[in-house]
Amino acid sequence: MLFLLSVPSCSFMGDANGEGRPAARDPDRPNVILILADDLGYGEVGVYGQTKIRTPTLDGLARQGIRFTEFYSGSSVCAPARCTLLTGKHTGHAQVRDNYEMGGWQRGNREGQLPLLPATWTIGRMFRERGYRTCAIGKWGLGGPGSTGHPNEQGFDHWFGYLCQRQAHNYYPEHLWRNDKKVPLEGNVWRNRTGKHYAPDLMIEEALSWVRENKDRPFFLYFATPVPHVALQVPEDSLAEYRGRWPDPPYDGKKGYLPHESPRAAYAAMVTRMDRDIGRLLALIDELGLRKDTLVLFTSDNGPTFNGGTDSTFFVSTAGLRGLKCQLYEGGIRVPMIARWPGRIPAGKVTKAPGAFWDLAPTLAEIIGGRVPEDLDGVSLLDLLRTGRPTIEHPPFYWEYHSGGGWQAVRFGRWKAVRRFVSSPERRRIEVFDLEADPNETRDLSKSRPDLVSKALTLMAARTPSVVESWNFRPKRKKARTKKKRAR
Repeated sequence: MLFLLSVPSCSFMGDANGEGRPAARDPDRPNVILILADDLGYGEVGVYGQTKIRTPTLDGLARQGIRFTEFYSGSSVCAPARCTLLTGKHTGHAQVRDNYEMGGWQRGNREGQLPLLPATWTIGRMFRERGYRTCAIGKWGLGGPGSTGHPNEQGFDHWFGYLCQRQAHNYYPEHLWRNDKKVPLEGNVWRNRTGKHYAPDLMIEEALSWVRENKDRPFFLYFATPVPHVALQVPEDSLAEYRGRWPDPPYDGKKGYLPHESPRAAYAAMVTRMDRDIGRLLALIDELGLRKDTLVLFTSDNGPTFNGGTDSTFFVSTAGLRGLKCQLYEGGIRVPMIARWPGRIPAGKVTKAPGAFWDLAPTLAEIIGGRVPEDLDGVSLLDLLRTGRPTIEHPPFYWEYHSGGGWQAVRFGRWKAVRRFVSSPERRRIEVFDLEADPNETRDLSKSRPDLVSKALTLMAARTPSVVESWNFRPKRKKARTKKKRAR
């Protein structure tokens, strides 16, 4: 069931031709650019405390708008985070609750992850219904070629990039996808460290071209760059800035992903090059005279990773927060979040008010007058964007993650509970933290505050079962051991 959000401060125009196209640009209905980085840590942007990696574009964007200090991804890994972002449901209700491969890792295997179901409500559909042109570029992870989860089947007029997350583990792939057509990249060779075509370069060029083509009508661009997810690969012109700057032991590739002779320099260069590409996109918006008509959002899909030659300790990638990718401690799920909308979002604001991926759907709906399902988990943050102050207490936050023995986490007010080994009754345990006094989650209060444990368990129990049986925290059955018959 859908309902239409009423926004008294905005005036919405009727359709021009019965096909959802507005008659003219409405200043209260902006273009929207949603930029999603991949595995970028909370502390890997200058305004969030990073001192080794340059991010001038993002630092400037924060000065021009609002910066969240307690914003959360929908998950600690790629696919479920993207599902919560696009569908407005947290992982206790979402279709995708962990990475789920539809094929293997060898060349020629079926591409893609568990696809979204047909007619799934997404923010892409919402924007298109309101007369926007819609585009997704970068990394998808919610359905491979020919599946019901393909971006063109989920509300996006145009798509370009990696449909499959496994393919995105190499920045010099043999092909990308434009809509339903495979785009061969001649000169790139399977599992090579370098090649002729660097995928992020192709992606930013596609984004710039698409924006130019659609500058005269309202548009929604979901730019999901694969950077800085490993493997560590970056063109030499960017690597040169950081090469030799620090001690930088080579990575031999034996713990996964491709090797690199200067892994720290490569990682920093990847982030700075991503920042440069975002700068090119923002410069085009200015060139087209669209700055005041464009809401820009920047965030990351989860915390920083721990493999492939990365060094989150060296870069202080979580700004001291506990945990990394694949964990539901703050370092695995708290992410940067910056929003700019000149004239609507005051410049230079910083807010400690918490928010999460599933809040973006109702927020954007309120801005553009879109329709959303009644069962979304998020709340609109529009007033918070405008003032930097929350007008309502946010409902409890919930996460679940099914690898590593099974994780659950909830945040309610200042309190956070993390439950580990949920699928193993004999190892299951819960921790409770006071994020206001202990943001790095170092002091477990579970024994002294049984009342908080009880409330957390009640919130965790409110999840709905998944149709994927392995995502329901069932204890794994031990295989019966059979005695081998002795040969006679």
